[in-house]
Amino acid sequence: MSAKKSVNHQDPLRQVLEVTDKKILVDLVEDLVMMHPDVRRECFDYLKAHVKLSPSQQKTSEGEAIFALWGELEPDLEELDDYGGGDYSLVDHVSDLLIEITKKLATKQVPPEYRTELLNEVLPYIQSSNAGLDDDLYDVAFACCYTDDDLCQLAGAFEKMGSEWPIDHARRIYRKIGDHEKYLALRALKMDVGADYNDLATFYWEQGEREKALLTANKGLAKGNGRLDELRQFLSDRALESGDRQGYLKLQFEQTVDHLTLEKYQAFMNICTKEEWVSYEDDVLKKLTQTWGNEQLKIRMHRKEYDNALATLLKAGYPYDSYSDVYKLQVAAKLEERFPEKILGYYQSGLGNLNRSLTRKEYAGKAMVMKKVRHMYVDIMNVPEQWLKFAGQVKLDNKKRPAFQEEMRNAVAGWDKV
Repeated sequence: MSAKKSVNHQDPLRQVLEVTDKKILVDLVEDLVMMHPDVRRECFDYLKAHVKLSPSQQKTSEGEAIFALWGELEPDLEELDDYGGGDYSLVDHVSDLLIEITKKLATKQVPPEYRTELLNEVLPYIQSSNAGLDDDLYDVAFACCYTDDDLCQLAGAFEKMGSEWPIDHARRIYRKIGDHEKYLALRALKMDVGADYNDLATFYWEQGEREKALLTANKGLAKGNGRLDELRQFLSDRALESGDRQGYLKLQFEQTVDHLTLEKYQAFMNICTKEEWVSYEDDVLKKLTQTWGNEQLKIRMHRKEYDNALATLLKAGYPYDSYSDVYKLQVAAKLEERFPEKILGYYQSGLGNLNRSLTRKEYAGKAMVMKKVRHMYVDIMNVPEQWLKFAGQVKLDNKKRPAFQEEMRNAVAGWDKV
């Protein structure tokens, strides 16, 4: 049996370090951090916490710590860029380190030479846009900029890339720092969707060029290829400010029926007087067929138009994935007593073809639907004999499928007695 180490036992490595010449220790640390960027970063963090540094040394250490982080993540970032992404754990790891760099830059303590060098390292990955980390990379690039001059140089670098997203960022930078000539030149290159016109209209409005702003916004409504929400809201706000009630309501109507939802329906109704709502209500309802099925159902149920809600539900069919389409099943449950036979048929349609072999997971899904069918026969329609006849035939047709029988037995009350 080996002897127990005494409480005062000193680590052998520490014993050697304590008698080692300082130069040798420095050489050892330099060799270690050269091979391991993460160790280099930990050394800087440790020394900053335990050694009093001058302001200049403090800033230098911040820059070195950032480059230690960059050295740690860059090989993985290069791999992600080469292969157009990678597994989630690798992406998350690189993202976490980029976020840490952004936080360190945000202290405004990093010297310009470090920020410039880091930006030169980051920009090629932004231009490539192949690593799946665009947002994090842009955050680092902007965090490198402490002054308007820094931002101006960054905007110039984005311009040279020539692609849409960097140029969009360059345009925003020029607008932010007040270089209106550059902003307008880049803005003129892309006037496609409503958001483009809204950007230019709000710019003119902020500059006090009200007439230009309104002309641009109205032109965008006529020519914008989608994404008109912000533009309509801009013009709607101007109409409200000027007392143009009819213009305001017309714009709010267009805003409401563009991807109509119950929330938008209620909001529009609330801004209308009773007389105004009467004049718009039919036009709003005419747009119902152009919106999503669930929103149609929500509006029909809100209006207590149960016949129309049922028709919408049956037209949509039983949801293939009941877990992601819970609302349709909630509506069906609310309509059970009003339309028992129709809802029974709706549930039965969800069973599909039961005379074929499926996976156990699929059998489990069918069993949950069968539970609803039994509920209709027994609890709502009070015809248990019809349930027994229906279920008995299903059970007989699947007598050689033990997994089917087991899932039905687990979900459907009284399956063994059918």
